[in-house]
Amino acid sequence: MPSTLTYNPRPSAPRLRLPPGACDAHVHIFGPAARFPLSDALNWTPADAPKEALFALHEHLGIDRCVIVQSLVHGFDNRVIEDAIAAGGGRYLGVALVPLAVADAELARLAAAGFRGVRFNFMKHLGASASVDEIVAFTRRLAPLGMHLQVHFESSLVHALAAPLARSAVPVVIDHMGRVDASLGAGHADFAALRALLRNPLFRVKLSGIDRISAGADYANGIALAHLLAHEFPERCLWGSDWPHPNHHHVPDDGVLVDALAQIAPDAALREQILVRNPLDFYRFDA
Repeated sequence: MPSTLTYNPRPSAPRLRLPPGACDAHVHIFGPAARFPLSDALNWTPADAPKEALFALHEHLGIDRCVIVQSLVHGFDNRVIEDAIAAGGGRYLGVALVPLAVADAELARLAAAGFRGVRFNFMKHLGASASVDEIVAFTRRLAPLGMHLQVHFESSLVHALAAPLARSAVPVVIDHMGRVDASLGAGHADFAALRALLRNPLFRVKLSGIDRISAGADYANGIALAHLLAHEFPERCLWGSDWPHPNHHHVPDDGVLVDALAQIAPDAALREQILVRNPLDFYRFDA
């Protein structure tokens, strides 16, 4: 099966200058497959998107810190992220994928290696990780390690997941603004439920995926919702590029995604909060 390049190897240079210490809180790494084999469960073959390409992208964009999220491309084999964290000089941390039956010793080892959380998904095209009740029970094992729970779900599931997730023993990070359909606007029930969830201080949200949830090429719908969340919940928001953009309907320009921050958070102090202070505190980067 031929490999598929999912990212733009020559992104534009952003016009927006990011504050020192800016963090990209949601990316992935693929390969190189010769060193880090792909999961047998994949039904497609992504092209390599290795740490060297990620590091070069962040230098190009003006990003100083990053959180790398393990993807199903490598399944439960988190070595590809461990390798990047070790090479990142303290500027890169991780979020792991693990089975519910993972040993406590392995969780402790991942935490010591720079993993700050564990991700579970409720996406139909990816296959559900486990039941929400099982995952909430699992969070009791994360609490002593200072690890958080990260969840990726279909927008319509926010109504069913809200109450169980509120029982989590650790903070909960919601991926990609809950995958809402931005074309439906801020008044849609799914987005209203997301906003209600974020009034609980247990929750955080990633202002990532404007390119996934928007109907137009200018991402205006997604930017509008991200703008609302940034202003309503400034201390609960994180930002991520989602490089190298797997399972997408187009290949975004990462320079354009950075420039969208000027509309999402027009005020420099707000951008500093979302890009620097929030991730510094939440992920516990070395200041």
